Amino acid sequence: MKLLLTSGGVTNPTIHTALVDMLGKPVEECHALVIPTAQWGHPMCGPASVRSLVAGGSDSRYLAGLGWASVGVLELTALPTIGVERWGAWVREADVLLVDGGDATYLSHWMRASGLAEVLPSLPDTVWVGVSAGSMVMTPRIGASFVEWHGAADDRALGVVDFSVFPHLDAFPENTLEHAERWAVDIDGPAYAIDEQTAIAVEGGSVRVVSEGRWVQLA
Repeated sequence: MKLLLTSGGVTNPTIHTALVDMLGKPVEECHALVIPTAQWGHPMCGPASVRSLVAGGSDSRYLAGLGWASVGVLELTALPTIGVERWGAWVREADVLLVDGGDATYLSHWMRASGLAEVLPSLPDTVWVGVSAGSMVMTPRIGASFVEWHGAADDRALGVVDFSVFPHLDAFPENTLEHAERWAVDIDGPAYAIDEQTAIAVEGGSVRVVSEGRWVQLA
């Protein structure tokens, strides 16, 4: 897949341009599926935040509210009960998957349990736009400090890319560069700290940072 890994979504023109380049056509001509699943694994999220995400209102203006031709919801916890022969078509017909934040280990679990993780390699033209945990799920490890789901065995995620992501740099008191540097020591691998105005674009084996904000390559 083509990956646009963000901290806060498509928050500025530079990231928006990278998204359109990946899509190969304007956002207004593209059909999106929103994946809210990671929210259920995080104690700060719940029904109200999921509704805000999928409604495409001001709170989700950087993701579901970008002006897509259509927006649907793909809830991964439901997929095992209906079978890939049904939901697989929905995924193949989408131009972009919009994957929100929450807990990345919970999202990773349901990506495997639902079968979506197995389907993704067959979608070379589909764009994955991750926000926070929706980006971290594609990395090898997220770091113990980001694990909120009590069912997680450890901090491992899918490992689709070979680097880890520390999101929300400077956005919260605990998300300082000093914290990111300590986090990176525990990760013990390539890593980036990114703020809300930064994304990492992964396409065809190429990795590039697109940003109008602050980011640091930690290893």
